[in-house]
Amino acid sequence: MPLAAFVVSGVQKLVLYETRARYFLVGSNNAQTKHRVLKIDRTEPRDLVVIDDKHVYSQQEVRELLGRLDLGNRTKIGQKGSSGLSRAVSAFGIVGFVRFLEGYYIILITKRRKVADIGGHSIYKIEDTNMIYIPNDSVRVTHPDEARYLRMFQNVDLSSNFYFSYSYDLSHSLQYNLTLLRIPCEPAEVEELQSSCSKQDSFDIFEDEGLPTQVVHGLKNEPYAKYVWNSRLLERIKDTVHPDWLMYIIHGFCGQSKLLIYGRPVYVTLIARRSSRFAGTRFLKRGSNCEGDVANEVETEQIIHDASVMSFTAGSYSSYVQVRGSVPLYWSQDISTMMPKPPIRLDQADPYAHVAALHFDQMLQRFGSPIIILNLVKKREKRKHEKILSEELYRAIINLNQFLSPEHCIDYIAWDMARYTKSKLCNVLDRLGMIAENVVKRTGFYINRSDFHCHTLRPDERWGDLGGLVIAHGRLQTGVLRTNCVDCLDRTNTAQFMVGKCALAYQLYALGMIDKPKLQFDTDCVRLFEELYEDHGDTLSLQYGGSQLVHRVKTYRKIAPWTQHSKDIMQTLSRYYSNAFSDADRQDAINLFLQVYQPSESKPHLWELPTDFYLHQSNTMALPQERRSYTYWWSDGVLSYLPLPYDEVPCEKNRKKVLVKRVNRYDESTDMYTEFFKPYELTSFDDTFCIAMTNSAREFMPKSVGLDPSPFTVRKPEETGKSVLGNKSNKEEAVLQRKTAASAPPPPSEEQISSSSEDDSEEDREDDATASQRSTPIKLAESGDNVRTQEEHQQQPARETYGLNLSALPRDEDLLTYHRFAHLGQNQHKVERRDQSTDLQKSLENVISLVPVSSFDGDSIYEMMPPRVDLESRNLFENHIHAGQGLIRPLCRDDLLLYREYIKNRYM
Repeated sequence: MPLAAFVVSGVQKLVLYETRARYFLVGSNNAQTKHRVLKIDRTEPRDLVVIDDKHVYSQQEVRELLGRLDLGNRTKIGQKGSSGLSRAVSAFGIVGFVRFLEGYYIILITKRRKVADIGGHSIYKIEDTNMIYIPNDSVRVTHPDEARYLRMFQNVDLSSNFYFSYSYDLSHSLQYNLTLLRIPCEPAEVEELQSSCSKQDSFDIFEDEGLPTQVVHGLKNEPYAKYVWNSRLLERIKDTVHPDWLMYIIHGFCGQSKLLIYGRPVYVTLIARRSSRFAGTRFLKRGSNCEGDVANEVETEQIIHDASVMSFTAGSYSSYVQVRGSVPLYWSQDISTMMPKPPIRLDQADPYAHVAALHFDQMLQRFGSPIIILNLVKKREKRKHEKILSEELYRAIINLNQFLSPEHCIDYIAWDMARYTKSKLCNVLDRLGMIAENVVKRTGFYINRSDFHCHTLRPDERWGDLGGLVIAHGRLQTGVLRTNCVDCLDRTNTAQFMVGKCALAYQLYALGMIDKPKLQFDTDCVRLFEELYEDHGDTLSLQYGGSQLVHRVKTYRKIAPWTQHSKDIMQTLSRYYSNAFSDADRQDAINLFLQVYQPSESKPHLWELPTDFYLHQSNTMALPQERRSYTYWWSDGVLSYLPLPYDEVPCEKNRKKVLVKRVNRYDESTDMYTEFFKPYELTSFDDTFCIAMTNSAREFMPKSVGLDPSPFTVRKPEETGKSVLGNKSNKEEAVLQRKTAASAPPPPSEEQISSSSEDDSEEDREDDATASQRSTPIKLAESGDNVRTQEEHQQQPARETYGLNLSALPRDEDLLTYHRFAHLGQNQHKVERRDQSTDLQKSLENVISLVPVSSFDGDSIYEMMPPRVDLESRNLFENHIHAGQGLIRPLCRDDLLLYREYIKNRYM
């Protein structure tokens, strides 16, 4: 079976040229060897006329074409002063086309920044865009409300957390994308697409020699529309232009950090995809719409891969997916009362859980089973507020589960996280850790390699209980955890962090990086992961709630500094102000950007509508043609493939979503080596993304010598390269932070729930800190001893430099080791090589006692086994010697094949 690879977009750099009657958009690949031209008519005042000739131009051909256009559009023949073709703007992609009340606008990406790299596929963040009005001024029909719609559309800041990739499908998970590469392509599909290719693409000068062509199936998948934010903006040109012009963007968060494990790079990537269905702001979008799409729905995926091997086929990749979203019911909150917490009300009665059924049907199709719900809303209240949602959601799940088989039922976990936080006898994160362990064991995680023997060499009893689906080439995640509170912001982010931390331990264990699937707090690895999740939570909270997180992981660990409380108050006030005064304008901008509302002169303006309820509820404007069954509430074919998700099954319906292109193995459209390394560009090593990204050794590892450099070693706050309690602006703040950390309880035990209260005595804390494992030779002085504090202050420079106190005498064991080392250095030239092993052993006895470090016999610094050279290497060396002497052997079949590929790529 031929190899499969993702198709790299052939349009990555764009230049917009302008004449009075046309816009010419010239797009090229990264190497600028292949070009495409898009012609946009400027004489139509209201319609969009885009022409794509589907022809691939070389660099010389496109220069000649632009020269002819320049010459043909001059006002006078031979005139050189005013060019007929002017360069308008350079760009990196098309976001889409939009029209309000006048003509169409084109939205171009003018600045981008690389934020992540997955298997050589670059992920970019949009930094700046440009909206250009297409019709010429001579045909423009003005409208007084056009400027207001334009300002409203631009309120959606495209430079804030919008992402895209030229070769990787960001709307799907890593499991879906890599599973797609292993699905065998049907010959009929390939032949059909191959016949549509031009003769220029399939020309082969060696086809008469009978040599086989190395074929690769280039795959281009249809994106998942739910997480694409510009699909409506591309609708007008989707069927008329080449697919390379279409670039889909997602909204949410994308962050990547490098975890160095003794120099071995492991990339930790966090991708959050925000749903474009029923999207909006906090109090204006609650619950679900009539199609089962919920508010604030975000799919979060953490990807772990060994960066030492880039390829998807040869590398080691693992991922874990979880979801957050509002409670899938018809509910809302009235913000006209100007209360911080408006009362919750159920808008419609849904006795048969129709809207919940639609929502969980979508989840079964995308994630499979089991669907696990972690409901974090309050259960005990003096006046019913959040409890209303818990009771209604529980009734809906009970109703839906009675029609499912027991092995595929929806699991429901209700836990009042706010009540546990206020209790002094309960540790919130320990409880969440136990829930996370059970969830990960049920759903499993994805990994693309099956030849890891870590659980055989370092067995762990938890590995055998791991869920998911084991296949020939790895392991699949089946099912997903769906976490919700009322807002799906603070509590949800902490719960997702704990689940992600548990999954990260299993992923690193499966990749052979750690000895057991368990990670402790206060390690460089967990701090790096926590920083990623805090950025992730802040970003999602700003998008939906208008402010950053109020309660963070440190808040629930009770180690946050006292300055954090004032910041929490400011974030609460910022969130209240945003919800009360600016959310309505943001909601109108989102509705306009997503084309939920399309302006027209026959309709009332967007700002004149009393509510946008009817824009998001499609069945309110028309009677439904058919009613779904209340008992058979899932889509056809979904249950037959469970626990596998229906979207990943190679059925006929899913095959139609994939375009297959048969190309040469070294074709530019599938060559990820050239796409990633760019050998045709002069780059600086210091400017590469892998150097600039967050690094655990640079950001978190202690700078002093003598400490364990492992990222899995538990460290105290003073020992880290970056303060875990905030940036140290001055010495006094650093002292206050250290006192705050010292007065906090120790890191909680992850094996059992700690029953220690918040106001334990100082002696208990010291005992716990002593019992905890710290891989460091430094002993911190007690804060109450003034004399030892002064001594420590005087010895601080030596400690920072060498990692230990130089004023004390070395131990006898250290002196003995040093004497042996010095003796070995003095006698290294005096040791003579003997043939007899007994004489060699006697001659080494007076130097140092050598102990074999492995099971091989000849394993020492003086004796080694000679390397064995196989026949192929010997023949290669002989041919090299003969070639130097002028004796050239005849070319074999492989040499002809290699030369043929070189000729095709160089000249054809």
